[in-house]
Amino acid sequence: MAIAPVPVYTYPMSDAARRLFDEDRPFTYADYKAWELKEGERFELIEGVACAMAAPNDFHQAILVELARQMANYLRGKPCKLRPAPYDVRLFYAEDESDDTVVQPDLSVICDESKRGPEGCRGAPDLVVEILSPSNIAEEMVRKFNLYMKAGVREYWVVAPASKTVQSFVLQNGACTGTVYASEAALPSAVLEGLSINLNDVFSG
Repeated sequence: MAIAPVPVYTYPMSDAARRLFDEDRPFTYADYKAWELKEGERFELIEGVACAMAAPNDFHQAILVELARQMANYLRGKPCKLRPAPYDVRLFYAEDESDDTVVQPDLSVICDESKRGPEGCRGAPDLVVEILSPSNIAEEMVRKFNLYMKAGVREYWVVAPASKTVQSFVLQNGACTGTVYASEAALPSAVLEGLSINLNDVFSG
């Protein structure tokens, strides 16, 4: 099923960005890296379609900083690496740059060193974190969930600032299980053994 572009900017786009919505063709990573966007403009490439990304709000960024702090402290001295957005993840990496999906999760953890290329992650990260905003709730919960599971992301956290909850999805042996954690709970990781996120601190703002 075709995916429609999602132009969610609240400020004027550059001419180069607007042209992305006028081109009636699928894009590849080779196209994506050649886009001449102005500073601050961010796009993802979802199955060949250019999707604009809105600037995050203050609470989103506060959540991101605290999550990153706790995860970075845990990962210090370990082989897995944490990468915050903007960071390109080529979920279905192709050496000839014909792959058509490039996402920028809020946080990515990559444990396989061979996947960390100079441009970003080549393949599925081990753990992905997305923080919802009013403009991306449906996209993150449906479209990206399916993409991440198809690509083989082992663990996916969907953070909902409005309800102060996190949905944790774990892919194991071809099956996906989901659990919801509230702000007073500790969020464990299935992939990063021993990691436990204090959600009260995450949502304290």
